[in-house]
Amino acid sequence: MVDSEALGGQLSANGIDVIHENKKTDHNIVVVNTCGFIDKAKEESVNTILQQVELKRRGKLDKVYVTGCLSERYRENLLQEIPEVDAWFGTMELPLMLKQFDADYKAELVGERLLSTPKHYAYLKIAEGCNRTCSFCAIPLMRGNHVSKTIEEVIAEAKRLVKMGVKEIMLIAQELTYYGLDIYKKRALPDLLKHLSDIEGLHWIRLHYAYPSKFPMEILDVMKERDNICNYLDMPLQHISDNMLKAMKRQITRSEITDLIAGIRDRVPGICIRTTLIAGFPGETRDDVEDLKQFLTDTRLDRVGIFTYSHEENTTAYELEDTLTSEEKEARAQEIMEVQQEISYEINQEKIGNTYKVLIDKKEAGRYLARTEFDSVEVDNEVVIHSKKPLPIGDFVNVKITKAFDYDLEGEVI
Repeated sequence: MVDSEALGGQLSANGIDVIHENKKTDHNIVVVNTCGFIDKAKEESVNTILQQVELKRRGKLDKVYVTGCLSERYRENLLQEIPEVDAWFGTMELPLMLKQFDADYKAELVGERLLSTPKHYAYLKIAEGCNRTCSFCAIPLMRGNHVSKTIEEVIAEAKRLVKMGVKEIMLIAQELTYYGLDIYKKRALPDLLKHLSDIEGLHWIRLHYAYPSKFPMEILDVMKERDNICNYLDMPLQHISDNMLKAMKRQITRSEITDLIAGIRDRVPGICIRTTLIAGFPGETRDDVEDLKQFLTDTRLDRVGIFTYSHEENTTAYELEDTLTSEEKEARAQEIMEVQQEISYEINQEKIGNTYKVLIDKKEAGRYLARTEFDSVEVDNEVVIHSKKPLPIGDFVNVKITKAFDYDLEGEVI
């Protein structure tokens, strides 16, 4: 999304009309920005390309360009399979793509974006690529090694976003905690957070994709000290049993993860911890699944997402035998999520009667949907508000929770 927004900003600056996912379909050129991370994402990307190629065949489109991870990784194959695409571009070929539009790459516009999100929140990429060697992951193959933006670049981009009306910024990278090691020779995320939290008008800063091994605990001190850094941490654990963590090359053990979570909660009481897990990794046994379920029961993480294992070429896990069927992987994922669903329901029930500051995201079917600081966009809980009085989108209001469900809350404005 961020890459698409950057492309949109460059095209717009060159006098070209750009719309993100144009509903009117009155455009003549389409750029499909693809993902090549796991099977489902690749399938969605290919289907989208085929839909656009079909429109071109019917004379509804002049050109179809494809960019992003799928294009970076499978360009040669795709050239043969879908010859109707006019040009393919990799993840780092933005200037080359602009040439197709007779547009110049404007270096001074780096960080200028055409936001595709509602104007009150935005994602902010602080680094590109990854130096980790997780056995299941193809990201380094598509995005290269970790490259941090400078603190000055990130701050300048954040200030521009706030000027555009953004109140919440979600920090993203393939790996947040590695930030700064390449340019400052130290983990510089705590320093970056201090600078960001000084920006006037920036109400919420949220952290996504923190790697658990060698996690820089100083981040938590800044989080505790600064009101506008959300007490929220997205830290993908992927698994908990030691043999799975070792096979996944996660550089951390079960006991270290348990100690880390306890340490995080100790430093920032009430913090919301989100994680993602993988079900069906090669060699995963029933005991491993039971271990994971028990861990969730014992640890009671606030938010959990789960992926089924995807067997990716050129990763080290590709050498392992992927014996489980997709049905079995899905069944395991479902089984694990059922445990989490119960935990989520119990945690939500405890919130009834409490009052939270929430950000109004949208109005849908006559009700308002909002989020607390403990919830990120699309992946986490929502707070449903019924209000006869209009509530401006992008405003903060205080809401008292009156009902709680598995993954959502309901409340009234105080």
